Amino acid sequence: MPEITLREALQRGLREALDGNPNVYLMGEDIGAYGGAYAITAGFIDEYGPERIRDVPISENTFVGAAIGSAIGGLRPIVEFMSISFSLLAFDQMINIGAAIRYMSGGQFKVPIVIRAPTGSGIQLAATHSHAFENWLASVPGFRVVAPTTPYDALGLLRSALAEDNPVIMAEHVSLYGRRGEVPDDRYTVPIGKADVKLAGSDITLVAFAHGVVTAFEVADKLKERGIAAEVIDLRSLRPLDMDTILKSIAKTNRVALIDDNWRTGGMMAEVSAQISEQGFDLLDGPVARVGGDDVPAPYSRPLEQLVIPDSDRVIQAIQKTYGI
Repeated sequence: MPEITLREALQRGLREALDGNPNVYLMGEDIGAYGGAYAITAGFIDEYGPERIRDVPISENTFVGAAIGSAIGGLRPIVEFMSISFSLLAFDQMINIGAAIRYMSGGQFKVPIVIRAPTGSGIQLAATHSHAFENWLASVPGFRVVAPTTPYDALGLLRSALAEDNPVIMAEHVSLYGRRGEVPDDRYTVPIGKADVKLAGSDITLVAFAHGVVTAFEVADKLKERGIAAEVIDLRSLRPLDMDTILKSIAKTNRVALIDDNWRTGGMMAEVSAQISEQGFDLLDGPVARVGGDDVPAPYSRPLEQLVIPDSDRVIQAIQKTYGI
């Protein structure tokens, strides 16, 4: 099975969509001649032309509103933010129209839009360009929110997102675009709302998403050296959230550690922890171990930035403190 990068997986999915449906078009800042901030659309404007690869002014609320309007009108736009940080400028259109109009119209209007958003820290983009708002967006009824870790999942989730008649936010961690993995040639899909057990184990469950899954595997390797078998669950989908897979794993391991690169307070894993406490309290041998990023704006300095992102050692310390293993 061939290996490709996550970037190449997204490119494949976007080309499939453009080739397969004349109503699909791309819209975003510098996605044309420049090829996008992370080179996802490099060369696309030469292949598909400016009508379908639309460069836009720096006005997120305007171009997201235009895309939502076109989706309601029957087109299938794919919007790219330069950074999920800039989604703040489009929250009015995204939340008040994109996520709500199908409910407000009693189902008369569909909004088949995919919003791709580079997210997260770790590559020295400093405080204003290192946000990770996928947890905020996952709290909004009407959205689907996905966050792939592997090229396989990125392509499969993108295909599923493009088949949706509801708005889908695809949060793409900036450190993962170059990550390689096996991707088959067939037209598989990855269902939205289904977590994936990336590694089977019997002693503790590690739950993470996006770059946190990379950390989870590092934790699992270190625990294995001590004879502890960790099970790694990749959420993949933040809304809807697959609690069944998590609870099934905890029923086997009786221990759980939640890993999130992003701010700990109010983070995605706070919600997961709450649901575990509500639905799986009796399955646990102790409290939920939860590790998140420090509650500070992302530093520009690389050594400082690495300090605020939880690493495998911090996770293992939390596991030892909580469960004594």
